Amino acid sequence: MNQLVEQFKNLNFKDPGAWPPLPKALGLLGLFLAILVGAYYGDWEGQLQELDDGRVRERNLKDDYVKKKQQAINLDLHRQQLREIDSSFGTLLKQLPNRSQMDALLVDINQAGLGRGLQFDLFKPAPAETARDFYAELPIQLRVVGGYHDIGQFASDIGQLSRIVTLNDLSIAMSKDGLTMDTVAKTFRYLDDEEVATQRKAAAKAAKGKK
Repeated sequence: MNQLVEQFKNLNFKDPGAWPPLPKALGLLGLFLAILVGAYYGDWEGQLQELDDGRVRERNLKDDYVKKKQQAINLDLHRQQLREIDSSFGTLLKQLPNRSQMDALLVDINQAGLGRGLQFDLFKPAPAETARDFYAELPIQLRVVGGYHDIGQFASDIGQLSRIVTLNDLSIAMSKDGLTMDTVAKTFRYLDDEEVATQRKAAAKAAKGKK
């Protein structure tokens, strides 16, 4: 041990080549480690980070490829589903009357009640429609008087009309003439292109006013 310690005494740092074997070996090892550390922080660290980033990008690209491949495989199915949706939407749209058909629809509702022998104590359409995105709804306050089965058949007839009509806020009570049903029938019609454009302009103006 004393011999090893003696090798580290009186070292001339200006002439490392003259050092004893052990200090020289340790010096070379330290220099080698310093070069490795400097290379890691000076160059390798950035390259390793780029490698990790590349692996992440590769994994994301593979995931995107698998998703797009699945979409391509199911493209025909998606197109068929889109055609079915368009067809269903067109069928529903046809069940919404236009402006000129609204009066006839109100007559149909009235005739449905009279045809079941019901007495109308109230048939009051709202003074104005409520516009939605592509359609407008018109509430009608109804009060009909009649028998239990006649009122039930009337509600069934309303549901079977060629145009969409819903009965809302139903209430039935006994009266001297039988049963009295109060309800709000809602009919709907689709907006024409001009009305849709006006509706969108109004919505845009209202949104702009809120900002």
